[in-house]
Amino acid sequence: MYELIKLIFDICLFKKGPAAVPYSVWLLRLLLVTDIAVSFLLGRLTGDGFRALLQAFASVLLLMTFAAVVLAIAGKSARFIQTATALIGADTLISFFAIPGTATMSIGQNNILVYLTMTGLIIWQWAITGHIIRNALGKPLLFGFGLAFLYVFTSYQVMALLFPDAGTL
Repeated sequence: MYELIKLIFDICLFKKGPAAVPYSVWLLRLLLVTDIAVSFLLGRLTGDGFRALLQAFASVLLLMTFAAVVLAIAGKSARFIQTATALIGADTLISFFAIPGTATMSIGQNNILVYLTMTGLIIWQWAITGHIIRNALGKPLLFGFGLAFLYVFTSYQVMALLFPDAGTL
């Protein structure tokens, strides 16, 4: 387990790419369950349990769909398991780091430091997603950042459309 966490940290610190992730459907499933659990906890801080669970599933579905579509268009579908595992692992880590900030905001302690931290996490998630996509597609970093921005923007819009009064994860 330590090696997995270290690998995800290395990906999030831009030291490794999705190619470093073992090709393992079991590992992808484990991280999917973990991501749903962490996203549920994050969503539960600001809403009811059922809505938080739906948001967690929708978030994972959006991320997996994004990975599948981008890789299919590029003709690199064989890289899906490793890329999806890296994306889900990074999302789990960022969501875990967002729990204290979300909890602070949910109890009404809205201050500039919390907002800056949450904004930093969003930017970090965007950069990590771009890094993973760039490595998976073998494209320049700017291309990966562009696709990652498209994903982040689209996922926030879809989540806001599906859950208008609850916000997004």
